[in-house]
Amino acid sequence: MMRIWKKYIPVAWWCLCCGISLLLWIHPCLAQDTAAPVKWKFSLRDSLDHAIDFSDWILNAGGFVPVPYIITEPAVGFGGAIVPVFLHKHKQPRLVNRPKHAVAIPPDITGALAFYTASKSWGAGAFRTATIVPWQLRYTVMAAYFDMNLHYYKTLPRIGEVKYGTSLKMIPLFLRVQKQIGWQGFSAGAQYIFTKTEATLTGHVLPDSLFKPREFDNISSIAGILAEFDNRDNIFTPNKGYKAHLEANLSASALGSDFDYTHLNGFAYAYIPFGHSGKWVCGFRADVQQVFGDIPFYYKPSIDLRGIPRGRYQGDANILVETEQRWNMFRRWSAVFFGGTGKAFDDYSDFGSAKWVYNGGAGIRYLLARKFKLYMGVDVARGPEQWGAYIQFGSAWMK
Repeated sequence: MMRIWKKYIPVAWWCLCCGISLLLWIHPCLAQDTAAPVKWKFSLRDSLDHAIDFSDWILNAGGFVPVPYIITEPAVGFGGAIVPVFLHKHKQPRLVNRPKHAVAIPPDITGALAFYTASKSWGAGAFRTATIVPWQLRYTVMAAYFDMNLHYYKTLPRIGEVKYGTSLKMIPLFLRVQKQIGWQGFSAGAQYIFTKTEATLTGHVLPDSLFKPREFDNISSIAGILAEFDNRDNIFTPNKGYKAHLEANLSASALGSDFDYTHLNGFAYAYIPFGHSGKWVCGFRADVQQVFGDIPFYYKPSIDLRGIPRGRYQGDANILVETEQRWNMFRRWSAVFFGGTGKAFDDYSDFGSAKWVYNGGAGIRYLLARKFKLYMGVDVARGPEQWGAYIQFGSAWMK
């Protein structure tokens, strides 16, 4: 009886989250303001400086920001992606008890994703993050399918580091709900992640005893809680403010998962303007992750820095810091310079011997939508072993 019950737990979770996600997708009016219709009028030139600008196209014509990506992420190889992104800007409510300097309600974001790379990795998905203003409730939903060919690394006694290939077929579903607490940027909430994964090792010389059979065909059912403070002046390319985020996620057989582990993550961003009219913006980032329990090798935390392939440096714990300096040079153009370091390890007793890895690079930005403070651009970065290039939509720190 217990086996039958456990078999249907993930199905029940999946159906429940799909139902909630569909409700949020097919009733977007819940997350939008009631307002008089706006005439269909737009221009791709800004009314202030007459430069190319997508603000009116997005606001008045229901248009989207076409985000073409040239993928150069070393972990998946060269490729391309298209991400059409729709934005909806909220009118800020005028409430008696709302402080003068209250944090603004961020815009709603709806988009889709499709990509293909030289490693024959591909995927497609859709996402939405929006606010139900009367409830002070922000939600995020995402569903996708990924067929990925990736490389991972293991360090073996007397052999050293060994590189091996993995083919991963994944169906992830993500749902997050956050309740705003007051008007100063505090919120708390819950999230749920469901993933069906099939994995195959490719081109390796590793003994099968290093892996668990269920790592190659499993279901992950993960529930989490989170707390956050965010008073940045905008979510795309902040010029000032802070964001601090803490979350704890539990994967357990009681939830229908094939693995039992706890994943903790805390990160913080700081943006400090300097100079006349904030011409220089100093950004700082710190991120710490820790896993306790039995986790598949492809879900282990890894160092997330530009110029370092995803999954290259993994461990049950990792820590990293990074800075990004943005110089608003002239009109809509900005230059960015960044660098950071981090290390991954399995146990804190190994912290001293674990290798510090570094990144550094520079990029260029253009203010594409002034009314959203949305910049786009490209970064070139160097990690310990190789170079990488990244097209950026908004900030590179969008976690």
